[in-house]
Amino acid sequence: MALLASALGLAPAVRATTKGLNQIVTPDIQPAGVLSISGQVQDARIANPAEVQLELGLTSRAEVAFFQGLRPGEEILGAEFNLWRQGPHLLTAGAVNWSSRGGGAEPVLEYGWYARRDHLIAGAIRADRRMEGILGWSHQLTGKLQVSADYQSGPGNAVTLGVTVSLRPDLQLNPAVYFANTRPHRAMGYLVLSWNLTAWR
Repeated sequence: MALLASALGLAPAVRATTKGLNQIVTPDIQPAGVLSISGQVQDARIANPAEVQLELGLTSRAEVAFFQGLRPGEEILGAEFNLWRQGPHLLTAGAVNWSSRGGGAEPVLEYGWYARRDHLIAGAIRADRRMEGILGWSHQLTGKLQVSADYQSGPGNAVTLGVTVSLRPDLQLNPAVYFANTRPHRAMGYLVLSWNLTAWR
C-alpha cells in the first residue's frame, strides 16, 4: 500500500497508504488470509524515511494495514472495504493515515477499472481538512514487470513514476521517483520490498 508529509520539505511526515501504486491507496483488496510484509525507505520529504508495513486481507472485501515508522517512531493504521465489484469495475471506501502522532483518519473513496493488463483509478480523499483528487494508472508489461504513475492533488503531494519487479511470485521490489506538486518540483526517491505469505486459507 506505498504510500506524504503535510507539505513536502516543509513539515515532518506522518502519512502512509495501504500498498498499491507508488503514492495513492488503491481500491483492490488484499486476498483474504494473505499477509504482506514490506520494508520501505524514502526521501524524508516524502514521509518517514524508514517504515515497516503489514497489510492483511480479512475477507474478500476488507483489509487492514499497519505501518511502523522508525525515524521518528510512529504507528499508522488504515482500512479499506470493497463496496461493489462487477467485471473490471470496483468501488472501495476506507480510512487511512490514522497516526499515533496525532493525525486523524482520512476517509477515501475510489473507483477502479481493472482490466487484464491495465488498471485505472480515480477518487478523492479528505486530508488536512480539504478534499484532494487521486488518479492512478499501471500497465503490466510482462509477467514480472509493471510500470505505474499516480497523482494526488494538494500542496503536500506529488506525481510519481515507478516500476514493480516480481523477483519471485511472493517477492516484489518497487522503486519510484516522486515529483513534488509544489515548487521547487524536486525529484525524490522511494523504494519498497514486499513479501506476501499465507496467514490462513
